[in-house]
Amino acid sequence: MTIMSIVVTGATGQLGRLTVEALLRRGIPAADIIATGRDIAGIKDLAERGVTVRRADFADTDGLVEAFAGADRLLLVSASVPVGERVANHRRVIDAAASTGVSLVAYTSTTHADTATTVIGATHGETEKYLRDRGIPSVLLRNSWYLENYTSQLPQILQNGAVVGAAGQGRISAASRADYAEAAAVVLTAEGHTGAVYELGGDESFTLTELAAAISAAAGEHVTYTDLPVTDLTRVLAAAGLPAELAEVLADADRGMNRGEMYTDSGDLRRLIGRPPVTLAEALAVALRH
Repeated sequence: MTIMSIVVTGATGQLGRLTVEALLRRGIPAADIIATGRDIAGIKDLAERGVTVRRADFADTDGLVEAFAGADRLLLVSASVPVGERVANHRRVIDAAASTGVSLVAYTSTTHADTATTVIGATHGETEKYLRDRGIPSVLLRNSWYLENYTSQLPQILQNGAVVGAAGQGRISAASRADYAEAAAVVLTAEGHTGAVYELGGDESFTLTELAAAISAAAGEHVTYTDLPVTDLTRVLAAAGLPAELAEVLADADRGMNRGEMYTDSGDLRRLIGRPPVTLAEALAVALRH
């Protein structure tokens, strides 16, 4: 298969950066990868390795068209901007991809985006619909939660002796960013994925009660799960220093988890990357060593 070049949006962020690294490991020549982001100073090391680095601001349509010039395939990593701006930004990226003749757009969505009731899920659902309406060949990478969303909180969890959430006994099929990035690299570099909708998540789902038990076992310290109403969790997150909107979005995400919206048993991630995804126990072991 001959690929002219592959654009990765959000390469300055964690998932985008990991996807660039995964593409390089898969043998894509550095010069055939276009890594984009708003502040490309953070990826100048990629340029030094031969990757084409271009500035791309999702709010700047003309700049997006320039950044995507000559590209054959594009990974749209969902924007990390405020929720109210996400869909408009995604539409500008899709429009720019269409105008530059991109032959495939892979989009990092969320599990069950077509039926998700969360605020964040709705933005993904709208973006998926826009992709379909524009008629661009696409692949939907419906990623569940990141394991890193929990492992990054380990110091606070261990200090407090508690995982705090509003997910009830909803099961979460979290996986590592690196595994999601590997899946993205696969669909960008192999044939046969156009039109596919992949529900991606770890093989081993868990509740937040089970997360607390796993942390207890890994760290040798007693950790419990405290389940709160969504409104209370919002207040707790805001009191911890999160911006009000982000606190609301994250608490709302837990509400979705309680409804099973972050659960999948599709096995799609394992099949795409050709091995079992990193498990919660493995991720906790690594995080506790650092």
